[in-house]
Amino acid sequence: MTSDVWLPIPADEIEGLPEGLDYRHWDGAADYPADPADCAFYVVPYMKGMDVALRPLAAMTSVRVVQTLSAGIDHVAPGLGSLPSGVRLCNAKGVHEASTAELTVGLVLASLRGIPGFVRGQDAEEWRSGFYPALADKSVLIVGYGSIGAAIEDRLAPFECARVARVARSARATERGPVHALTDLPDLLPEADIVIVSTPLTEETKGLVGAGFLARMKDGALFVNVARGQVADTKALLAELESGRIKAALDVTDPEPLPPGHPLWHAPGVLISPHVGGSTSAFMPRAKRLLADQLTRYAAGEALRNEVLTTG
Repeated sequence: MTSDVWLPIPADEIEGLPEGLDYRHWDGAADYPADPADCAFYVVPYMKGMDVALRPLAAMTSVRVVQTLSAGIDHVAPGLGSLPSGVRLCNAKGVHEASTAELTVGLVLASLRGIPGFVRGQDAEEWRSGFYPALADKSVLIVGYGSIGAAIEDRLAPFECARVARVARSARATERGPVHALTDLPDLLPEADIVIVSTPLTEETKGLVGAGFLARMKDGALFVNVARGQVADTKALLAELESGRIKAALDVTDPEPLPPGHPLWHAPGVLISPHVGGSTSAFMPRAKRLLADQLTRYAAGEALRNEVLTTG
């Protein structure tokens, strides 16, 4: 049985990797480090796009595990049909929660407190004083209450929010309170001052934030997207922004990267960051710990963490 492991991080930079496996470094270069047919454990290059992620998959006839370094798996899902039966797909739960939750709160605070306007005022040497909204006393709705959604709520806790409501695919109970089902969104949206979307991109969530969703948001509310750009209908979002009825803070867009000249760049009330929720100094140490743990489990024949699905 092949023991090749393709890593986007050099093996000598990862502490705790088990012996007995053949580590190959591949981070999306044109040339492969070895024959893809001999790869048993494929760690997908991070933030290199779908084309890179999928390029070797069809030739990986011996692969047993595909490990992403992202929380989402949408960039590898189209290639899963070419894989042998029984391949385990694992995501990077535990790697991005801290960074993404930090940015989410940062975007909320920057948008509410007018930080982009202060930066423009500094550039223009203008003293833009005044009263600005606070996060305190706001009602927050988190749509997509997985590990990232829970991490966002952890970081909201000190800010004296009036309420945090939670929504996931199905209802459940947590220590912090109930998680509502997606079907409850029409009743929850009008009550929220801030709506944060942190769902994975699936067929169910693609276009979730459409005209109907946005119309249910209250006047003056803030929409925050740290999920995937395609979760929101850009045309519908632009219509609401251009009317001035709501504001938005977006770490992801559709299309992405947002091309020059796109109207979203200059829409009123929007703050855009370039999909940097997970790409911080916190990423690498957590990614390395995950890979060392997963490969140790793999070498020992133990259950892997974060299994999302197994190919049939």
